[in-house]
Amino acid sequence: MQKLNDLSRSPSPLDPDGTLIAVIELSLSSWLVAGIVPGVERQPLKKLAVDESALLKLLHRWREEAAKAGHRIKRIAVAFEAGRDGFWLARWLSARDIEAHVIHASSVAVSREHRRAKTDRLDTELLKRSFLGWLRGERDHCKMVAIPTTQDEDAKRPNREHESLVGEQSRIVNRMKATLIRFGIRGFNPKLKKAAERLDSLRTPEGEPIPPNTLAELRRDMARRQLVSDQLRQIEHARLERLQQAPGDGPHAMVRLLARVIGVGVETADMLVQEVLSRSMRDRRAVARYAGLTGSPDESGRKRREKGLTRSGNARVRRGMIQLAWRFLMFQKDSTLAQWFRARTESARGTRKTMIVALARKLLIALWRLVREGVVPDGVVLRPA
Repeated sequence: MQKLNDLSRSPSPLDPDGTLIAVIELSLSSWLVAGIVPGVERQPLKKLAVDESALLKLLHRWREEAAKAGHRIKRIAVAFEAGRDGFWLARWLSARDIEAHVIHASSVAVSREHRRAKTDRLDTELLKRSFLGWLRGERDHCKMVAIPTTQDEDAKRPNREHESLVGEQSRIVNRMKATLIRFGIRGFNPKLKKAAERLDSLRTPEGEPIPPNTLAELRRDMARRQLVSDQLRQIEHARLERLQQAPGDGPHAMVRLLARVIGVGVETADMLVQEVLSRSMRDRRAVARYAGLTGSPDESGRKRREKGLTRSGNARVRRGMIQLAWRFLMFQKDSTLAQWFRARTESARGTRKTMIVALARKLLIALWRLVREGVVPDGVVLRPA
């Protein structure tokens, strides 16, 4: 899913008499469309099949009803929550001169009652109130997600598929190791190239071979792991080819620059560029907030405490930056950031895990300045161009 972005974006001034407002509750089987039509006292609610052409006809029909009531519609604003359908509908509507917005689902305030009624009809009413408040300029009603292009979405797929395949590979290896340990076989590495050939010669502590069904399962797992490994190599090879074919392209130039930092690999550089660094961010605070590396304070009266990370941003960036921060301490020991971390943690026991998050936030901002302004962080060593 696309995460919260572009928090500073403001809506155009709202003209209540010339704006037709519609919100859509999307599901797999149907769409529920609720509207606010100028000059029409009733607020229409229409259930449609999953058909974008029918939606467009409905919006045009509501515009004609407003015109009959003496209101000339100059603007049609449509909104729906970000979800499984992604952004294709927003792009499709925008191509037909309809203003489309995607609401970040977690930014809409809901009732805190333990049990509350929840139906598609009630959800559309809630979205309609939030969207109307946002159109009036009240930002706290909800937040909008930046709508990416098809090319932007496609550029993220290799890195996300790579992450998924690495996790799948780890699960297969752990399953094979657990199966072998269950029969008392230790010290055997199922990742070796000739591991499948050595399965027949393995013996349990009782001197028995591996049972036939378990042996067949292990062979299938090894074949599955080999397939995943081949797919990972294909993704990595294709990425390097793209970088070589268009080295001066905007995102590719950023990736090549980040990969020059010792301790940052091509995989991490590509993830950071595609997920956060190639986006248009207002300032360093927006960068840290997007990654979910900011705190969540709890203040009431004299009580002051920190509840930890907000975790409201991009989880991939947050995980990658915390891992990169640990590597950064190993490969960039003489940098100013590494010295700052050591100075803060040398005399304070038990603070390394807390301070590594602060280092990850500072490092992300430093890398953002590197790719945007060309400012190399103090003491950071780069590989030759």
